Amino acid sequence: MDIQAFIVFCIEMAGTIAFAASGAMVGIHRGMDIFGVCVLGVVTAVGGGMARDVILGKVPGALTKPVYVSVAVLASLRVFLVLYFRRNLLKGKAGLWYEKIMLAMDSLGLGIFTVVGVTTGIASGYLENTFLLTFLGTLTGVGGGILRDMMAGIPPYIFVKHVYACASVAGAVSCVWIYRLFGQIPAMVVSSALVVLIRFLAAHYRWNLPHMKLDA
Repeated sequence: MDIQAFIVFCIEMAGTIAFAASGAMVGIHRGMDIFGVCVLGVVTAVGGGMARDVILGKVPGALTKPVYVSVAVLASLRVFLVLYFRRNLLKGKAGLWYEKIMLAMDSLGLGIFTVVGVTTGIASGYLENTFLLTFLGTLTGVGGGILRDMMAGIPPYIFVKHVYACASVAGAVSCVWIYRLFGQIPAMVVSSALVVLIRFLAAHYRWNLPHMKLDA
């Protein structure tokens, strides 16, 4: 494994851990048992990537490289066990940190998996197809979170909070153009950081897309 492949692998592992932790936190918040928490963590971490690989006509990488599922399970178990033995962490004032932790984990995972989706599409021979690469990046970034929220029985985060999908789209487009100009590693680092920055700014300034509620 050369240095570039190692850097990409480390970035993917960071995203896997971040998304698995966010999925586990949702499972815990919804009162699931340890198995449910682990399932939710794994689905969040690898669900978007599996959907991407199916579209590209490949066997999902999560099935051929079980390291991703294994890391997701371990990350989910760690979150569950820490909170199981220290339940007061989510009570009282400490509970106010729940959304902040979710924001950080979700934003990091979203940024990393968005760029991983784009670079996977490029590696499959679609460097010139900006629309497809943007779609693959966004699907990889938000797909796991959609599955997580559907399984947890809550409105998908992507549709209700802080320009979530828009941040992924911006990061994917950025990744495509930076890749063409400067190569893979700069594209992945800069674009994932852009996604995280947009998510944090949206949360801080409460940016949301227009909502509409019809009177009953």
